[in-house]
Amino acid sequence: MKKIKEAVSVLSKALKEDNDYYYGWQSNIAMAFKDEYNRNRKNYMNSDDIHKVANEAAKNFLNLLIK
Repeated sequence: MKKIKEAVSVLSKALKEDNDYYYGWQSNIAMAFKDEYNRNRKNYMNSDDIHKVANEAAKNFLNLLIK
């Protein structure tokens, strides 16, 4: 657990200090959401639909991250 906390600390520091690195993460997270939205597109999405898409996008992002 200590190693994970240290890794998160290093990642957080890098995200705070490097605007380009931050933007790269932001872009990847945004695209993960957009990809899932496109896969689950409906004409009218309610709050529950958007919540589901957001969770699928998070899983998509994490799967790409650990690939």
